[in-house]
Amino acid sequence: MTTIPDTTTTATARRVSARVAAVAPSATLAVDARARALRAQGEDVISFGAGEPDFATPSHIVEAAIEACTNPINHHYTATPGLAELREAIVDKTKRDSGFSASPGQVVVTNGAKQAVYQAFTALLDPGDEVLVPAPYWTTYPEAIALAGGVPVAVPTHEGRGFHLGLEALEAAITPATKVLLFVSPNNPTGAVLGPDEVTSIGRWATERGLWVVTDEIYEHLVYGGREFSSLPTLVPEAADRCVVINGVAKTFAMTGWRVGWLIAPPDVAEAVTALQSQATSNVCNVAQLAALAALTGDMGQAHAMCEVFDRRRQLIYRMLGECEGVTCVEPEGAFYAFPSVQGLFGRTVAGHEITSSADVAEVAIDEAKVAVVQGEAFGAPGYLRMSYALGDSAIEEGVSRLARLFAQAR
Repeated sequence: MTTIPDTTTTATARRVSARVAAVAPSATLAVDARARALRAQGEDVISFGAGEPDFATPSHIVEAAIEACTNPINHHYTATPGLAELREAIVDKTKRDSGFSASPGQVVVTNGAKQAVYQAFTALLDPGDEVLVPAPYWTTYPEAIALAGGVPVAVPTHEGRGFHLGLEALEAAITPATKVLLFVSPNNPTGAVLGPDEVTSIGRWATERGLWVVTDEIYEHLVYGGREFSSLPTLVPEAADRCVVINGVAKTFAMTGWRVGWLIAPPDVAEAVTALQSQATSNVCNVAQLAALAALTGDMGQAHAMCEVFDRRRQLIYRMLGECEGVTCVEPEGAFYAFPSVQGLFGRTVAGHEITSSADVAEVAIDEAKVAVVQGEAFGAPGYLRMSYALGDSAIEEGVSRLARLFAQAR
């Protein structure tokens, strides 16, 4: 069993609670902040750090928000779990897109999917409960689990298998303390998309062992190359009574800043999450909820067009990374991230910097090439980099070309 390490610092713990002191700052947001700071100083920085679409929110969604602002009913508190019409639309959208049937009473609308992740684990976990977390993982997952008193247990996936989660790794990681399996496909940061047979076998494995499943479906519409998204509780209906589905409008509709996500859970869990949210944030901004309603009930044309652009960029960054010295890369299958290995640079010197880790590579990339990437250590995968391709084609070409010229200096 590999538990994800505690990052508590003694100095910080003297001033704040040990629980909060143990929270590591988001590495992806830190990289993006450094890139912005360098740009403010006049540096020409290309950032592959941010996990958000570079497109504007579709105009019909913005117009719905403008109209919502003018209606005084939206200037007041509304129901904690979300506007009734939005919860109904989420039910309809989920049935349409993934085939999973739920009721509005099972839906809780949250301030982004990140809050849904946190509240799901808070509702499910007691101190010491273990959660199987496929690695590489999004940086927030282990932090949210630990904050809820749980123990995140890394379950390795491997480059040679395209970072697809396997039953043998799950079986090796499960213990009597395991309560939850976290399931993520399409995956951030690897871009892996598991096929229907893989999803079915994992869902049945979890059900047979009496585990809860928290499945994050935020990238459901961003799949490429003839692959398809598969929803675990749809393929394994017997898992539904112990399954929490996480989703939101951020990625599909370029709405990261609107902060609207949701979870779909069995009624008793949804009720518990609603009680928690009533004491934490109450309702999500009404204007943002009505914008999300317009997104879910409106035309999907712009969302599909955005996906086609990401597919083109996916192929571009994959090809260019494969031409870089010391770099290998699995072809991304979904989301909008490449996850290249830079282990071929270890033990070498690049522009006067000795390279012993992907953190070293990230440091020399920003210092020497003015290219911001996120080190694999942040995702439980030393030796790799996460590179978002949610930026313009020309920026991808220039950024990877800078890295290629930098890595070519390896000695």
